[in-house]
Amino acid sequence: MNPTLNHINLWMAWIGILLGLLSGALIGLFFHRDEWLGGYGSWRRRLLRLGHISFFGIAFLNLAFANTVSLMGAATPAFAAWSLVAGAVLMPAICFLAAWRPGFRHLFFLPVVTLISGAVGLLAGEVLP
Repeated sequence: MNPTLNHINLWMAWIGILLGLLSGALIGLFFHRDEWLGGYGSWRRRLLRLGHISFFGIAFLNLAFANTVSLMGAATPAFAAWSLVAGAVLMPAICFLAAWRPGFRHLFFLPVVTLISGAVGLLAGEVLP
């Protein structure tokens, strides 16, 4: 088992949870305003909510990855570990950037590809035969 990579995914999970809590608290300061950022269904508000919740969702993916590798007692597939770390950074970043400038929506394929690569890398790696 490569504890360094496993620890990186654990740290990314807890950093993601913390950032999810902080971004939710910040967004929550304004949620009571019906027309904030164009109203509940507006592009900007939806993308901020997506960015906020993606911190939690991808944190849980990193946590599940680290626990799976740890429980299996096998070598951490480096490609999968780093792919999940990249997805944890890219998804909320692109959500927030797309809320700011809608043209950034064209970059959503980047976190999607990294997260799918992480899952495939885990399944194809030495962790799960």
